[in-house]
Order: sequence, then structure tokens, then C-alpha cells
Amino acid sequence: MKYILLFLLFFSSLNATKIADISSIVGVRENQIIGYSLVVGLKKTGDGTTSKFTLQSISNMLKAMNIDMKPIDIKSKNVAAVVVTATMKPFARQGDKFDVVVSSIGDAKSLEGGTLLMTPLKGVDGKIYALAQGSVSIGGMNTRGAGSESHPTSGIVFDGGFIEREINIDIFHKKYATLSLKESGFKNAVAVQNAINKYYSTQVAVAMDSRSIKLKCPENRSMIEFLAEVQELDMNYQPKNKIIINERTGTIVAGVDIKLKPVVLTHGDITIKIVEAKSVPVPKGSMQVDSNLVIGLNENEIYTKDGTTTVANLVRSLQKLGASPKDIISILEAMKSAGSIAAELKVI
Repeated sequence: MKYILLFLLFFSSLNATKIADISSIVGVRENQIIGYSLVVGLKKTGDGTTSKFTLQSISNMLKAMNIDMKPIDIKSKNVAAVVVTATMKPFARQGDKFDVVVSSIGDAKSLEGGTLLMTPLKGVDGKIYALAQGSVSIGGMNTRGAGSESHPTSGIVFDGGFIEREINIDIFHKKYATLSLKESGFKNAVAVQNAINKYYSTQVAVAMDSRSIKLKCPENRSMIEFLAEVQELDMNYQPKNKIIINERTGTIVAGVDIKLKPVVLTHGDITIKIVEAKSVPVPKGSMQVDSNLVIGLNENEIYTKDGTTTVANLVRSLQKLGASPKDIISILEAMKSAGSIAAELKVI
């Protein structure tokens, strides 16, 4: 597998950002719905006779059509039991269409060419909010298998879902609303509060905590107009420094300005030394990358100066030493645990 190392710049300085990009309105959200059904019309790639729940489901379906057949007498391999999942958008209305994801739960080899039977989709409260039915498309879905053979056991029914029950969210008649920041931070909460109050020249926003800002609708506007204006306002936003690591692909996304604190770390045959010094030592047989970074090729050591070394140039140096993506990820995780990296480390 080919690994890709990415370094993107996350500015630590203040950035002008729309409020809509960093917050959501409390109570306005998506809802997950789920259902169980059958996919039919497969070319002998459905569930086998060991999937008893599939045979029982076929039997129950036939009984509903006045055909009495015991599960033990059913030998079809053209049917697969599936779980159907989807997301209801906020303010979805009856008749709205949406995509649904179909995933096999039996031993089916493939759902290609199948048709999803009518499926009630329920919310966490057990009520039916939508129905789904249609042809299953496996294009673009993950597959499993080797060589030229693939066995897609999940797929999408495009526009296969139909809203039957609406989730009422009354925004228009409300006098108060609450913004929730996507990332917690007292400084950003106050910045949002100040930006809104400055625009309206009155106290319409109050930061309640590090994430919540309570809003009061002005008298001369409806709540819809008020929220539309608020979401388009710019404010000074300071994002947190993050290092995102994808262990499966070896991808690392880090801010180039994330500094490293003093530490001595050994991983395999690689040693990293970050020390407080006016200058970086240049041992014999080493390669000086710049005034703050030296690679000891003989001992596989990296010498850096405190306050000048970032995650970005450390990873670049590790690459030059021939470290694998897996080694680099392990080193970053160890440095985070040791307190050398102050940024948030997120493994996905």
C-alpha cells in the first residue's frame, strides 16, 4: 500500500470565520433511522441455508401474501437479509426523498443486482418515520475480495427513502435560541457573543459556557431572519492545534507551526533528542538540515533546538531516516504521552 503524508497549515492566529461554520443551532439536527428487510433478485449470491433468520423472514413475507411455506422448505439463494440505515435531515417533509444504505447481515456473497423490498425505517423511539424500497447500487461502495473478484455486501438505494412522518421543529414562534460551538473554548464563545452584540448594537447574545451562546430575538425580526443573519456574521476564531492520524492508511495531517518541547525518545534504532540549547550540535557523520535541525546518519539520531522544532519538520526528518509511517505514528503518540506535543492528537 502506498502511504501519503500530508501537512496542512492550521493558522494559530485569529481567523475571520462565519459563525455558521463553527456552530450549530441547538434542537436543529439530523436524526438516524434504521430498519430490517430483504434484498431479492440476486444471482445465487444471497444468504445460504445457514442464515435461519433470512429463511424465517422469507416465510413471514410469503405468509403475508397468503402463501404458507415453512422456513425449512425454502432453498432460495437469491435473497439476502439486510439492515437499512439512513439519516433524516432537519425539517424533512412528507414525500421528501433520500438515499439509504443497505448492508448484509447474513452470509450473502454480493448484493449486486438486487432489489430492496419495502422497509419501514424507525427512529430511536420505535416509531416509523420513513419507508425505503428500490434497486441496490454497489458502485463506489467498499468491497472485499482479491484479484479481479469483488464481493460487495453493502450498497446504496439512491432516492429510495420516502419521509412518512415529520419531526416538528418550531423555530418561528420562539423568542430564544442557543448556539452550540463545534469545539469547546471560552475565548471563542466570548468572541461569538461580542460579534453578535456588536452587529446589533445591543445585548442579544450571552455566552453561557465554553460552548453555548444564548440568543434573544430582536423585536423587529422573526427568529428565522435573526438566525439567518447571525449565521452569516464573521467573528475572530482561534482553532485548536490538532494532529490527525489515520492508522489504517498512514496519513498524518498536522499544523506546521506545532512546536515540540524537550524530550529524549528512542524508537527501535531511531533516537530523537530535543534539548534547550543556543545551537544544535553537529556530530561527525551527520547532515545539517538547517540551523535548528541536524540528522545524525550514523546513529540515526535527530538533534533539534527547543522552541524551533515543529511536528512538520520532525516528520520530514524521520522520513529522511527511512522511518515507516507506522513508526512515525508510534513516535508521535509516544511524544504526546510524554508531554512533548501540546496539540490534540486524534487517531481515526
